[in-house]
Amino acid sequence: MHGTDPEQACPIAPVVDIVFSRWTTPILWALQEFGRQRFVMLERRIPSITPKVLTQRLRQLERDGLITRTYYPEVPPRVEYEISDLGRSLGPLFAHLSTWASDNLPAVDAARAAYDSAGSRG
Repeated sequence: MHGTDPEQACPIAPVVDIVFSRWTTPILWALQEFGRQRFVMLERRIPSITPKVLTQRLRQLERDGLITRTYYPEVPPRVEYEISDLGRSLGPLFAHLSTWASDNLPAVDAARAAYDSAGSRG
């Protein structure tokens, strides 16, 4: 196993790439927390995301099977997004991460402050 690329050897690397890319967690959280939503509602719930990026992330999440997109051929047409069963299955992972954050982010902040106050590490 000495010649193995650590990135390829790490079994969770693909999961991190899928789930923790920028904007994925806020989108999944909004859909989990508030249920099925139209694009404009997601925009309102995540105001710092641009429409272009939201569109890209929604397409990627649909491709990955973490959300479903339902098109209603009405006048005007309506599209709704919903977290899928596969996306919902991430709930325990997010709950564990939330607990870890509550328990450990103060220590991370303290470590950062100590590092920063030590000055340059040239």
